[in-house]
Amino acid sequence: MRKRIETTAAALQEWRTSERMVAVARRGQTAAEAAAAAAQDAVEAAIATAAAAHAALEAAVLAEASAARTAGASRAISMAAGIDLDDAQLETIRSEAHETAVRQRYQVAAVMAARGTRSPDPA
Repeated sequence: MRKRIETTAAALQEWRTSERMVAVARRGQTAAEAAAAAAQDAVEAAIATAAAAHAALEAAVLAEASAARTAGASRAISMAAGIDLDDAQLETIRSEAHETAVRQRYQVAAVMAARGTRSPDPA
C-alpha cells in the first residue's frame, strides 16, 4: 500500500475546512448552551409562576372569607340601623303627638285668658 503524499496546498485546504467545521461546531455549542440556559430560566419562571398562582389562590380564599364576614357584619349593622330608625320614627311620632296636645292646651289657655276665665284643669 502506498502512502499518499499531500501537497502543501491540499493540506492547507483541508486545515481550513477543519477550522470552519470547528467554528461551526463551537457556534452550535454556544447556541445549545444558550438554549439550555433559556430552558432553565423557563423552568424557574414556571416554578415561580406556580408559587405565585398558589399564593394568589390562598389570598383569594382568604379574601372570600373576609368578604363573607364583612357581609354578615354589614347585615347585622343594617338590621340594627333599621331597628334604630324604627325607634327614632316612633319617638318622633310620640313627640309630635305630645307637642300637638301641649299646643292645644296652650291655645285653650290663651283663649281663656283672653276672655278672663280660668282654663279647666286637665284630667
